[in-house]
Amino acid sequence: MANSLKCDLCAKPATVHLTQIVNNKIHKVDLCEACAQAKGVTDPSGFSLADLLLKASLNPEPGGDAACEVCGFTQQDFKKTGRFGCPACYEAFARTLEPVLESMHKGVAHVGKVPQKALERRSLYDRLTELETELEQAIKSERYEDAARYRDEIHQVRQAVGKKTSARHED
Repeated sequence: MANSLKCDLCAKPATVHLTQIVNNKIHKVDLCEACAQAKGVTDPSGFSLADLLLKASLNPEPGGDAACEVCGFTQQDFKKTGRFGCPACYEAFARTLEPVLESMHKGVAHVGKVPQKALERRSLYDRLTELETELEQAIKSERYEDAARYRDEIHQVRQAVGKKTSARHED
């Protein structure tokens, strides 16, 4: 079966295929070996992320002479290397970078990932703390029927926490 895809730059048969998703839209780039090497796509150390992000409107700011005050890196340097020069570059180029990050991710700040079981355990511990506070207040206010309900619920939550903890050790 013949390769029917042609290079987007020179129309030779494409052998390198890149896919980028921006704003839930798929952008495909097909390149021949020569064009891929010229763009640095086949060499991971020279991969030009900036060139690919241009479709996501990571264009230089007006004036284009913005530079990082710490390392002196410019937007042109980023475009050439696809990497920033130092951690301060993220702040220096925030106005340009934030719209791209917002379109690619759920936000511009890394919040990490928490396993579901850890979230469930955390909510049980939070509920336990809340119930213990309510129990103390009910006892101080001499609301003994409420205190008995809180005590019973605390017992149930502690059993649930125990089950979650023992299940974790069995895995």
